[in-house]
Amino acid sequence: MEREILLSGIGGQGVQLAAKSLATAAMREGRRVLMFGTYGGVMRGGDTDATVVIGDTSLLTPPVIDHAWAVLAMHHKSWSALAAKLRPEGFLLTDSNVFQASPDHPGPLLAIPAIAMATSAGMPQAGAMLALGAFAAATGIVELETLLAVAEEVLPLYRRQFAEANRKALALGHAAVSGELCSAWPLAELAL
Repeated sequence: MEREILLSGIGGQGVQLAAKSLATAAMREGRRVLMFGTYGGVMRGGDTDATVVIGDTSLLTPPVIDHAWAVLAMHHKSWSALAAKLRPEGFLLTDSNVFQASPDHPGPLLAIPAIAMATSAGMPQAGAMLALGAFAAATGIVELETLLAVAEEVLPLYRRQFAEANRKALALGHAAVSGELCSAWPLAELAL
């Protein structure tokens, strides 16, 4: 079985790091993974997108996909392109305070204030990691413990001081979905 995940936002939100973390965690759990990231010429404020394909056996899906099992959207800027790829039954996670488009998506939708929650916890740059923790809790795509374990290795050496903040954000997002914020969320429905 293969799962295609699109992550999207604007430069500086940590979308590429979240994609790398997801891909690395899935590999650590013994799955096959393809990852493909793109970003506009503007490092901060431009479009940034990443595709992660995860499977239990050899992957057939190319890293540039036509249809997605899930979308993690940190910003609405690319929503029209993402909406065209997200399957009707696909899972959508948005940052409720930043995502301004009307998703009009018939499948499962989870909107959490990821950046606001990360900022309140003293980690304003860890919103995408918080969203990734929530995504992992909602879908079961990877274990939280695995994401926590790879938090340092996915960072370049000069950014490793942020590993602990990223771990905290991952755990906070995971707990939010597992706990009161999304207590009615069907956790087992989307598992790989």
